[in-house]
Amino acid sequence: MATPVGVTKFQVKSHDSPDEVRKPDKTRVEVVQFDGYTIGRFNFEPGWRWSECVKPVVKTDHCQLSHVGYAVKGRIKVRMTDGTEKTISAGESYTIPPGHDAWVEGDQPFVGIEVMSADVYAKP
Repeated sequence: MATPVGVTKFQVKSHDSPDEVRKPDKTRVEVVQFDGYTIGRFNFEPGWRWSECVKPVVKTDHCQLSHVGYAVKGRIKVRMTDGTEKTISAGESYTIPPGHDAWVEGDQPFVGIEVMSADVYAKP
């Protein structure tokens, strides 16, 4: 799908009543769709790990999506296939290239708003 040149409609949607919800183990992805744009609220419970919770759904060795987002709550650690690791904490914006695993750190859920991969995240 081609990205529109600009926004042509004034729209407001709530992630509390999303257009679509995906729920792999310890995961809840709430997706709202606009003309040409998809925004997701990613909720990961304590104990969530991509390689244990989402990998069985997508069937790839590592997450192969690019991510652009903002961490609303909690902390998540991301490890790239080259071994590089970074922690993303509430209040931080992030970009993550393909080829990674990730897991929730601590006993708080992680909540992130994703503006790049929400349309396909956690889909077979």
